Amino acid sequence: MGLAVGLRATVRHVVTEADTAIRAGSGDVPVLATPRLLALAEAACVAALESHLDAGMTSVGTGVALEHRRASPVGTEIEVEAELTELAGRSLVFGFIVRHLRPGGPGGDAAAGGGPGGDAAAGGGPGGDAAAGGGPGGDAAAGGPAGASPAGKGPADGGPDEDEDLVVGAGTVQRIVVDRAKFLARAGVPEG
Repeated sequence: MGLAVGLRATVRHVVTEADTAIRAGSGDVPVLATPRLLALAEAACVAALESHLDAGMTSVGTGVALEHRRASPVGTEIEVEAELTELAGRSLVFGFIVRHLRPGGPGGDAAAGGGPGGDAAAGGGPGGDAAAGGGPGGDAAAGGPAGASPAGKGPADGGPDEDEDLVVGAGTVQRIVVDRAKFLARAGVPEG
């Protein structure tokens, strides 16, 4: 296996009617359903592992912590960024953050926190403190709402509040690496 902390991937998606809480059965509003947000976070985690697992191996989800903070209506483009933050044998932990993309460009203004290449401390990329608007490596639960700004660093100062309205959600996904054929056999699913 070529796994290492720091592996990352980004998934972009435009919210459709099929993604809504109404369709998922998780609510009665036409916005991105929380279960669909989780599925997109899982997809980003899987994408990060795609070329790094040995032949015949796969990963399966074992746990999740998710905060869904902002509604995403049909037509909204979102970006889900996942990063492998912990690796212990076959056990993996990913941090992820979900943002609305700013109209007018892929990822928006990275320096203001719109894309993955921005300043993590200002809400740009992975590894920042999600409680301060950073990336998937941060701890959303440690310091309050994702996108919250430190004292004295509001939008007029060019601080993280500029990004606050873009953060849709954040959390962690736990996965474990397994032998695909053995996993399917144990689950009673014919391989194919």
